[in-house]
Amino acid sequence: MTGATTAAGEFLLDSAPLLSRSTVDRTELLRDGPAADLWSAGRVLLVDGKGRTQLTPEGGLGYEDAAVFGEQPTPHAVLLGSEQGITYWALRTERDGAQEGWQDLRIAGGQLDDTDAGLLTTAVGLLNWHDHSRYCAVCGAATNRVKLGWARRCSGCDREEYPRTDPAVICLVHDGADQVLLARQPVWPPERFSVLAGFVEVGESLEACVRREVQEEVGVRVEEVRYLGSQPWPFPRSLMLGFAAIADPAEPLIPADGEIEEARWVSRADVRAAMSTEDGIIPGLRLPPSVSIAHRMLRGWAFA
Repeated sequence: MTGATTAAGEFLLDSAPLLSRSTVDRTELLRDGPAADLWSAGRVLLVDGKGRTQLTPEGGLGYEDAAVFGEQPTPHAVLLGSEQGITYWALRTERDGAQEGWQDLRIAGGQLDDTDAGLLTTAVGLLNWHDHSRYCAVCGAATNRVKLGWARRCSGCDREEYPRTDPAVICLVHDGADQVLLARQPVWPPERFSVLAGFVEVGESLEACVRREVQEEVGVRVEEVRYLGSQPWPFPRSLMLGFAAIADPAEPLIPADGEIEEARWVSRADVRAAMSTEDGIIPGLRLPPSVSIAHRMLRGWAFA
């Protein structure tokens, strides 16, 4: 599906976001199964502390046989899922992936097939959660992995905690015609622009978050807020919820101090021109990489 439209002035994502692809069975019943049996037919994905992993020469994930690590799952292994009789696990490694030419999800995600993309996305997010959940939020005692890595149980008060996901909205603001509102953060490379995004606050609906974040970041009001799709973004544990909304380009843009370095309206023709290049770059405009939902949103709008 490329540039599909729903009604006058509306659009859809051009395709599923690349990190939303997943094919493995990850049902909760699988996590209650006999660990040794699941491990014996398993493949292990090693991920370093920066989220990097080894790729094969063909561009797939470089799994290792679980038997290499023993007859039972290692204490820190997490189950990712199962497909065609093979179980997939992830394990944090102390090896420095940078020295071995490993790649992270931002770089590798776009070239992986559906199965590998889903597995690496899950692995990075789940291991990040374990790294930051070693102590109980209630009593402070140490926690231990249970349910094959899909929960942690407190050694003090026996409380169970499950992986967290932080919801964030990402919104393509357009004028209802041929302009889209893009902005850049101070820490981004020169001329890199993207759509607006922000975290959902306690007690706030997704639509209210869209309106608040856009007004806070660039000072304009939006209407006709509409959901597009979602993508996990495990950096460290976000879920990006994509929306579209309409704003008046006559309203003055007021970039939030310290958050937005520049904001401007960009023509559909310029977005299409950048999309037509291999790296998404034309003079004065660098678009977000294809692995992000922002890219899929912009492509859907640009070619609607």
